[in-house]
Amino acid sequence: MDLDSFIILVYCSMDDALKECLDKLGVRRLRQRGPRGALADSEVLTMEVVGEYLGLAQDKAIFDYFRRHYSHFFPALLGVHRTTFTRQAANLWMVKERLWQHFVALTVHDETLAIVDSFPLAVCQFARAPRCKRLRDIAGFGKDIVARQTFYGLRVHVRICWPGVITRVELAAANTSELAVLPDLVEHTTGRVVGDRNYWSPHVREDLSKQGVELIAPYRKASEDPHPRLSALLSRIRYRIDTVFGQLVERYSIKRMWARDMWHLSSRLLRQVLSHTLCLLLNQVQGNPPLRLAELVRS
Repeated sequence: MDLDSFIILVYCSMDDALKECLDKLGVRRLRQRGPRGALADSEVLTMEVVGEYLGLAQDKAIFDYFRRHYSHFFPALLGVHRTTFTRQAANLWMVKERLWQHFVALTVHDETLAIVDSFPLAVCQFARAPRCKRLRDIAGFGKDIVARQTFYGLRVHVRICWPGVITRVELAAANTSELAVLPDLVEHTTGRVVGDRNYWSPHVREDLSKQGVELIAPYRKASEDPHPRLSALLSRIRYRIDTVFGQLVERYSIKRMWARDMWHLSSRLLRQVLSHTLCLLLNQVQGNPPLRLAELVRS
């Protein structure tokens, strides 16, 4: 489909899903007091989701793009200041979480086969860490295995279900281990969970088995691995979460830290996850491979 059709489809999906969520809550509108905003919440959410898909990582970039090219789709945008748009988008962070879970329930995925992993999210350059005030209450020092260096910031812990649907996201300090966050990622779930060598722990595996979760991870040391063939098979399965991480990093620029507090950071992360989930769902509806997001919109 072309970009115009994609924007219309996303708007219709957002508007219908938002109405359904409000019906479940038993309310007619999100804001019980005060006047209605110039922009409808479904319009703001549509611009955020489409803007993230297009690689527009900043609120200003999204606002300027749609005001310049799609004011005929969103006429009220011409009379709204950028800060008003940004504030309304940030205030919708809880709505984004509900919509994300709504679309997750509509996707075709295997809830009993999940993959867990994490990636670093630096809040500043390493040299500026001692004087950086951004997210100081939760940030910490950790290791970036891929870059082979120490960084200052957070780690984003993610659980995906086959074939690549993001179902859980947790933020933790960079010095928090994957095993410490794992119980939150698998809470109220059952089935198999595949992790890398950082998730190898007989004690944790035994505790999770009591709640119906089977943790599968290679032996912590590759040189002493008693089952190298099984580890190779697990690596091929885990490659799916690397694909999802690659999309979040390259298309959605999820590692670029534009937020200065948890309020804006949560809103930004949720809109990126929401955009990825909705695009995957639209691919499934159209019969396309679910993770080929680039083929969803063709010029």
